[in-house]
Amino acid sequence: MNYTVIRKKRKMLTLKLDEAGNAVVLAPLNVSAKRIEEFVSEHLSWIQKKQAEYAALPRFCDGDTIELCGKMLTICSGTRAKVEKNLLILPEEGRSKALIGLLKRITRARMAEFLLELCRSYGFSYEKMRVTAARGRWGSCSAKGTISFSFRTAFLPDALARYLAVHELCHTRHLDHSAAFWDEVGSILPDWKIRRHALKQYLWAMRCL
Repeated sequence: MNYTVIRKKRKMLTLKLDEAGNAVVLAPLNVSAKRIEEFVSEHLSWIQKKQAEYAALPRFCDGDTIELCGKMLTICSGTRAKVEKNLLILPEEGRSKALIGLLKRITRARMAEFLLELCRSYGFSYEKMRVTAARGRWGSCSAKGTISFSFRTAFLPDALARYLAVHELCHTRHLDHSAAFWDEVGSILPDWKIRRHALKQYLWAMRCL
């Protein structure tokens, strides 16, 4: 098992994968090489599991397929990032940056439409909407009523993206996850538990780009 060791002023040994999917050990300054090797051996199954998950992430290469807004698209090269019929067209140079820009535009337009519809139907209001690059959460709502969505929501089908819009709008009335909050979510989406559980199928979106 190949791995990189980074020694720092810290108390514990920690494992992670870098952006290329390689194992990295963060180690205290005084830990021996033998102990680090033992630590890696003890966590070999975890490393292999995470590397398998990394290998399964989309690479956005020509000919690959990817789901955007619930629609399967085939990736091909073009001059600029856009969706055209059943194609996701991306430039050969700066592909990731161009794709992120496209996902941000898709997220901004789609989530704004969902928010507008829900505000008209259920009397919600919010201060403004932001699109972020967040990896740890799909969306959030500040105490001042600013709603944020990760551009990664563009990978979600409409049913799940709409659940996120409902979730964050309900936070404009209930900043916590109290029973009253979930009652309000349920009054709009009785199947919210199913939709919330289905989000787990898209956690890969938090690890790509």
